[in-house]
Amino acid sequence: MALEITQSDKAKTLATWLAVAIGVSLLGLYIKNNEFIQWHKLRKKNKKKIRVYMDGCFDMMHYGHCNALRQARALGDELIVGVVSDAEIIANKGPPVTPLHERTIMVNAVKWVKEVIPDAPYAITEDFMKKLFEEYNIDYIIHGDDPCVLPDGTDAYALAKKAGRYKQIKRTEGVSSTDIVGRMLLCTRERSISDSHKNSSLQRQFSSGHSKKFEDGGAGAGTRVSHFLPTSRRIVQFSNGKGPGPDARIVYIDGAFDLFHAGHVEILRVARGLGDFLLVGIHNDQTVSDRRGTHRPIMNLHERSLSVLACRYVDEVIIGAPLEVSKDMITTFDISLVVHGTTAENTDYQQENSNPYAVPISMGIFQVLESPLEITTTTIIKRIVSNHEAYQKRNEKKAESEKRYYEGKTFVTGD
Repeated sequence: MALEITQSDKAKTLATWLAVAIGVSLLGLYIKNNEFIQWHKLRKKNKKKIRVYMDGCFDMMHYGHCNALRQARALGDELIVGVVSDAEIIANKGPPVTPLHERTIMVNAVKWVKEVIPDAPYAITEDFMKKLFEEYNIDYIIHGDDPCVLPDGTDAYALAKKAGRYKQIKRTEGVSSTDIVGRMLLCTRERSISDSHKNSSLQRQFSSGHSKKFEDGGAGAGTRVSHFLPTSRRIVQFSNGKGPGPDARIVYIDGAFDLFHAGHVEILRVARGLGDFLLVGIHNDQTVSDRRGTHRPIMNLHERSLSVLACRYVDEVIIGAPLEVSKDMITTFDISLVVHGTTAENTDYQQENSNPYAVPISMGIFQVLESPLEITTTTIIKRIVSNHEAYQKRNEKKAESEKRYYEGKTFVTGD
């Protein structure tokens, strides 16, 4: 009896073969895709990371320094930073305001820095450059477009440029250590009319500008001169861009954080260790002035906020935080713990008529932390005042050098 193959049987057979063919194709595609993924992972693992090097004095470190380090890091995968020794700074520029160990703490705390080389030379010598390339596996040496001239008039980065291993970033306009020292020298002088001409002269010399109110001899006139123009883009560049997790323990610490220094960094490090997310409140300029005098803060609110944001221990900041830590604020930000250091400009808050920490104290979520370093903003100002002649000469020399270099140049703010 002849075997009859029906249309239905043909359809079933075709469907079976199609299924097998598709299955084999998908299996092959999966294998190939999996091989590609494994190869990509291996390639990524074996790919050499681009390591870039940037050095500097980083004396009285500010947001301009931090922005330079951010730009340098963007040119590679890992940023290694050389911090120039005290002896080298004295030989080439004059006495530093902050000693090496404090400057090292500051640079180490910047979120874009992978590793720090302390006691780095001021100039890139042939031996040191060889050490960078061979021992530290540095691919490129980075510096800003501002001048770095040795006492003999030569370029400190000439060898790196000659080797073809040099890259340049844009200088962050609006701030410099010279300017900040000038602000401090001004804020320590008497606000009398008899001194107004001398002070105004200093202000023009160091800050390239002056306050009309102060020149007029107005009572309580401020001395702060800032050329910083804050933008949302710059804040985003410095921000982590991440919020706390659903069960995160949020620690809150507040203050002026003026002239951001190693003492600030260390208390923030300790505070961050007490939770999963560190929220920092930055008091506005008026609040700081009311509590510390009309000449304070030295750095304005946005300048101070960027310095704090650049710190690796900080997750988020409240720009212009209220002095009082209220119940509503604690609830809004889901704060688990409020802390305050033992070393601060104001440690007698409990004796005040209105204790700003009364609410967290009553809730049992307030803690006083032992400050690792006994440094305050006043400490930094006193260092300047005690040796103001040396710093003034140093700044005059640098200001004149920068003036000659920048005359006729058009600037683009560092990205």
